[in-house]
Amino acid sequence: MTGRQITLVAVPYQVYLLTGSTLAVRLLGLVQAVPLILAGLYAGALADRFDRRLVMLASLTVLGLTSLALAVAAAGDRAPLWFMYAVTAVAAAVSTAEHSARSATVPRLVDPRRLAAALSLTQVLFQFALVAGPSAAGLIIAAAGLQWAYGVDVACFAMALACVLLLRALPPPPEGRAVVIGWRAPAEALAYARHSPVLLSIFAVDLNAMVFGMPRALFPALAAHLFRAGPQGLGLLYAAPGAGALVLLAVAGAADMVSAVFRHTIIQLSTPDRLRGRVSALNSMVVTAGPRLGDVEAGAVAALTSPVFSVVSGGILCLVGVAAIAALVPALRRQAAAR
Repeated sequence: MTGRQITLVAVPYQVYLLTGSTLAVRLLGLVQAVPLILAGLYAGALADRFDRRLVMLASLTVLGLTSLALAVAAAGDRAPLWFMYAVTAVAAAVSTAEHSARSATVPRLVDPRRLAAALSLTQVLFQFALVAGPSAAGLIIAAAGLQWAYGVDVACFAMALACVLLLRALPPPPEGRAVVIGWRAPAEALAYARHSPVLLSIFAVDLNAMVFGMPRALFPALAAHLFRAGPQGLGLLYAAPGAGALVLLAVAGAADMVSAVFRHTIIQLSTPDRLRGRVSALNSMVVTAGPRLGDVEAGAVAALTSPVFSVVSGGILCLVGVAAIAALVPALRRQAAAR
């Protein structure tokens, strides 16, 4: 995750350098959101049908290769825009399979009583990556250039592969042999989620928060023109939700961590193991596609008005959306700790 965060800073920075356009940066969100959604409908079936360890290994390998491709392209200092879009689209699609397999693995490693603690630890590590990755990205880009930033991500993926190799085999549950890999693969998970108001409301709350509450697409423009901080300042902006480097983003990062622990615990405990890969994939679609859709929303509003108006209006809409979902879904308000 730390290496991936470095690339998630480097890519929009490189696109902004190439084009000088916030429109081009926000289109990154769109070209990633579409494959995320399409792949997310099927990636979870892989985690329910095959050994989850093998799914993680294959996904991490492909993700490492996408970062390697970006590093090679950055050596010429003029990677074409279409290439940046294509590589990030592939990485977005594959990341869904890796995330769903990894998320579905956690309940297999701990008993239900310790699941919340395990997911809390996972979220702590994720928040560390949100701080360390972007902060390192700004320093690496400023000191050594984009090629080195992507190269560090490749090295991080190699380390992740080594860690996954240390895991024991994680075969699917007996019911997994019946999972169909095809257009019908997501049907069972979608039906399960559709009849679970709590799951649907969790997905809706998460999507609402990330679409309206985090204007990441504006960070390159804000760093360049409002704060005049260069790549180091851009790295701090991306790290701010995790560490609180600037303004009130510290509160947002802390609140998101608490919310994420509750959301992921409810999802994992309320989903049978035979469906965890596919339901985790649905959750991954929300978690990873939400910020990309938020990039489009924030950039579009900023283009019509101003970056400041986009940030403030998004925060207001986020609060209104959470209040509406809580009012419409009483089961979410009554959700109790699992016994």
